[in-house]
Amino acid sequence: MKKAILLLNMGGPNNLDEVKMFLHNMFNDPQIISAPKPLRWLISKIIIAKRLNSAKANYKLLGGKSPLVGHTQKLINKLKTKVDADVYMVMRYTPPFAKDIISEIKNHDEIYAIPLYPQYSNTTTLSSFDDLFDMANKLGIGDKIKTIDCYQTHPLYISSIIEKIKEALGSDDASEFELIFSAHGLPQKIIDRGDLYQEHIIQSVESTKQALKGSGIHFGNTHLAYQSRLGPIEWLRPYMDDKLHEFKGKKVIVFPVAFTIDNSETECELDIEYRHLANEIGIIDYRVAKAPNDHDDFVECLVDIYKGMGKDD
Repeated sequence: MKKAILLLNMGGPNNLDEVKMFLHNMFNDPQIISAPKPLRWLISKIIIAKRLNSAKANYKLLGGKSPLVGHTQKLINKLKTKVDADVYMVMRYTPPFAKDIISEIKNHDEIYAIPLYPQYSNTTTLSSFDDLFDMANKLGIGDKIKTIDCYQTHPLYISSIIEKIKEALGSDDASEFELIFSAHGLPQKIIDRGDLYQEHIIQSVESTKQALKGSGIHFGNTHLAYQSRLGPIEWLRPYMDDKLHEFKGKKVIVFPVAFTIDNSETECELDIEYRHLANEIGIIDYRVAKAPNDHDDFVECLVDIYKGMGKDD
């Protein structure tokens, strides 16, 4: 029996020429911008016109491409040694797209779709599922696909977070540091419509705090903030750039709690842009922990999820 695991994520430009494609696909996603299609297209054109040059400049700082695909490939290489299935990445806004991968695996007997978003949101999880099933149903294989919506408190996922925080802390005393969990923001109106994202983020943070305590790691304080807001509307608060102003003269470790794979939001926004702000504020030690990426605990988390999905028959 041929099985396939699909790791779903937003994607990121593989080169500077793909930056415009990435932005176009993202801001034409009805789960991101809910306006009617013609208006959504117009809004996306306006956003792209404003953001394209700055986005390209950010990716130039990262070597001309998103780090996400490279990190994901390393994760796949490890995962393949642990499972009885072929493993593929499926990206929402840049190659490899669902339509390409689905065509490649249409003769597999079972397909397991695992989002690399532990916390559920319509803007990420549902968007990826909609895209995947749209392509799969056109080929008549939608019924082969099993999905999992979220795993925001999975013990092995939480363990991988702990290990990455410990890695950033090194041999230093945790009590001297403030720990900030930084999550990608969403417009408040999306949460008000019932999106589970904020609730799941808080659950991940609380589970991590308990695990830190159980590991004997005690930070000065722990905080939650939201990054990457766009436009004049109200987004989830507190905003990360506001939050950092509370820590003048202090030491800070930031963990990117909404991401399992490092990308431009972690390696550019958090580690470059906010580092510059932290220096301006007078934060005396500013560190950004890595996302789980291909950490062994996160690999085992995905193995456990896959095996659990296989028992649902």
